[in-house]
Amino acid sequence: MIKFEHVGLRYGVGPEVLTDVNFKLEPGSFHFLSGPSGAGKTSLLSLLYLGRRPTRGLISMFGRDVGQLSRTELKDIRQNIGVVFQDFRLLNHMSAFDNIALPLRIMGHSEHEIQENVGELMEWVGLGDHTQMLPPTLSGGQQQRVAIARAVITRPRLLVADEPTGNLDDEAGLRLLTLFDQLNRMGTSVIIASHNMPLMEKFSQHRRLLLNNGKVDIVTPNIEIKQKLEGMF
Repeated sequence: MIKFEHVGLRYGVGPEVLTDVNFKLEPGSFHFLSGPSGAGKTSLLSLLYLGRRPTRGLISMFGRDVGQLSRTELKDIRQNIGVVFQDFRLLNHMSAFDNIALPLRIMGHSEHEIQENVGELMEWVGLGDHTQMLPPTLSGGQQQRVAIARAVITRPRLLVADEPTGNLDDEAGLRLLTLFDQLNRMGTSVIIASHNMPLMEKFSQHRRLLLNNGKVDIVTPNIEIKQKLEGMF
């Protein structure tokens, strides 16, 4: 589903943040993205959700070379990708319901479809009693669930999340990752950037993308990987 071949990324005339990145991700996969602070995790995620183009190399998404796509074609591809940002990026003047419904309204869905789908999803993420509340009146964990619901309301093929548990306590973080795991079981591919090793170890069945010195390794969790991760921080 995703293929990076010799991908590099730099900002302006500075040195490359990502250097010769190569990996493939299969449909329905679940990966944690780990690496030391400043390794380029957010930059890699921005390439995955097509927030920016690489400086060099080839990125294929869903069987298409994104470097050859027009703006309209890129927009179509982005509709298959849900993004959860670390700072949520909710619209504070809109209710939780309307924040979640926004992607469907942009896509032109009927209000009947929106009412049914958004209501069902809010129940699923445990926010059925908070439909009309504004984001500033919600807890951090509740805002995060609104952000997740908004990201998955269009049933994307890929969900990308940048440090989604960074502002949550361990219990709330565990509930959140369990939600991501359930989404993955329903067929959505998931990539989560995280530095919370104890929390990731609770989901040790999932593979890791290890980013260090601008390059990526895909590994299966085991004791050696734990030691490698610990050596990065």
